[in-house]
Amino acid sequence: GSGKSTLLHCLAGLDTPTSGDVLIAGRSLTGMNDRQLTDVRRDQVGFVFQSFNLLPTHTVRTNITMPLRLAGQKVDEDRLRELTGRLGVDGLLGRLPATLSGGQAQRVAIARALIAAPALLVADEPTGNLDSAASQEVLTLLRSTADAGQTVLMVTHDADAAAAGDRVVVIRDGRVVEDREARS
Repeated sequence: GSGKSTLLHCLAGLDTPTSGDVLIAGRSLTGMNDRQLTDVRRDQVGFVFQSFNLLPTHTVRTNITMPLRLAGQKVDEDRLRELTGRLGVDGLLGRLPATLSGGQAQRVAIARALIAAPALLVADEPTGNLDSAASQEVLTLLRSTADAGQTVLMVTHDADAAAAGDRVVVIRDGRVVEDREARS
C-alpha cells in the first residue's frame, strides 16, 4: 500500500506516471504508444517476479529463450551456455518447471530476464517465495549481476534483501522517507 509496486510498474514502462518522466537506456517513455512501450519492455527490460511466472508446459530451455523467440531473435547458444552455467541451471534445461525447487525456478526466471541483455533488470519481491538459503542464493546472483554492470531495480519488504543493493529508497504512504547508500 505504500506505492512501491506502482513506482516499479512506472519505471518498467508497465504503467504511465501522472507526472515526471521515465528514461530507459536514454529513451523517454513519455508519449510512447503501446507498441513502442511493448518494444522497450521486450528489448530493454528483464522482469523477475516473486511467483517466477514460468510456463508450466515448457522446458527450462524454452522458458529461458522465450523472450528471444517472441522478439523474433535467434538464440545465441554461447550466451545461453554462459548464462545458464553462471546461474547454475545448465543441467536443468530439459526439465519442466514443476520439477524444480523454488530457488532453481527463480534462477531460471533470472536467466530468462537476462537472456536478451536488457538495460534494466526489474525484480519484484524476488525472494518472497523462497526459504532463507534460496533467498540468499538469489540475492547473491542479483548482486553479481549488478557487479557485472547490469542495472538491477528490486522492490522488497525484506530489509536484508534491500541491504544487498547499492542504494536503498524507503517508501511509506507513497512518499520517499529515506534514500541512502546501502553498500560502501
